[in-house]
Amino acid sequence: MEKGVPYEQFVHATGTVPTRDNLHDFFNGLIWLHYPQTKRLLNRWQAEAIAAQGIGAVRGPLRDAITVFDENGAVLMAPAALQEALAARAWRRLFVDLRPLWKEARLAIVGHALLEQLAAPRKSLTAHVLMGPCTPADTAVLDAWLAGALDPAQLREKPFAPLPVLGVPGWCAENENFCFYDDSSVFRSARPAQSTQQGSLRAATAA
Repeated sequence: MEKGVPYEQFVHATGTVPTRDNLHDFFNGLIWLHYPQTKRLLNRWQAEAIAAQGIGAVRGPLRDAITVFDENGAVLMAPAALQEALAARAWRRLFVDLRPLWKEARLAIVGHALLEQLAAPRKSLTAHVLMGPCTPADTAVLDAWLAGALDPAQLREKPFAPLPVLGVPGWCAENENFCFYDDSSVFRSARPAQSTQQGSLRAATAA
């Protein structure tokens, strides 16, 4: 990689992804292989923003949102009731009352840093989630859906719902005991403006 060239611009210009011998870059490479359309789109937006604005102390709202999703993002493909409960941070409803619906759901990890942290997970590990199709799709279909549904104007608003991933049924044996969700330091309530913003994204983009 040429010295002085921003990483995002290098990837965009060359179509190659520099990697180091560590888990972070390993998982980034895997995400590129699984979600090539989405990764190319996000990289193009980043490169264009750098070309227009340069590299400064602050990334700017679009680049910042892309970085959040690229590093720590996930997509919840699930029945509308689960998506609505997540947007409202109604944890008891999401994980206890609606637990049977998780059989019809899929949480797809897109963020490579999130995958790296899942190698040694902790209870507070939280994904930044976008709401996807109500019916779970395979990886190729999800990649195409994301590449068509993502929108720069929406991303600038950071329309992500926080989801402590170890709360997902089947992801952690301890969550079989419903007291797992009583930890308010992890499963935090939403402010009204937050749940409204996140719900509006789901309505705008979910198929």
